[in-house]
Amino acid sequence: MAEGNWHAADIDRVIVSEDQIREKIDELAKQVGTDYGTAESVLLVGVLKGAVMFMADFARALGRYGPPVEMEFMAVSSYGQGTTSSGVVRILKDLDSDIAGRHVIVVEDIVDSGLTLSWLMKYLQSRRAASVEVVALLRKPDAVKVNVPVKYVGFDIPNEFVVGYGLDYSERYREVPYVGVLRKGVYAQG
Repeated sequence: MAEGNWHAADIDRVIVSEDQIREKIDELAKQVGTDYGTAESVLLVGVLKGAVMFMADFARALGRYGPPVEMEFMAVSSYGQGTTSSGVVRILKDLDSDIAGRHVIVVEDIVDSGLTLSWLMKYLQSRRAASVEVVALLRKPDAVKVNVPVKYVGFDIPNEFVVGYGLDYSERYREVPYVGVLRKGVYAQG
């Protein structure tokens, strides 16, 4: 196993490179900065754990283009069979502050079925936020079960099992600096 590259044999192919991620984050930050330029501040709400890498890089980029940025995190669990979501959501970690009257941007690593995100947006809107929008690095259009208005999307990707840049398989691969398709033999047991 090569030092710092332990994951190479597990990745079938890279679908979004480290450079592409960096360029897209800058582009998304410029868009959001333009849209919220007159706001007093924006509250980024990251969904743990997958959005951590994207949230950190996006917050830094937005700081160059937009209003002051504040950050919050939520952790939610959706119940389903194995790797599918049912849309039944349980809050594991809620927001620490009141969001009434605030411009909230949910920061998501990936939107696939849309079920959990749809629930989360309704939940945040019910807390009287001034606005609730979504910025997602990745979206799987072929996996969508419920249409969620995602205003800012980095990349549309195929409906394959991807890891890296915050996305995991059994808590591994989050630190990989790109997004890659995980080799089927790694997760398909039996």
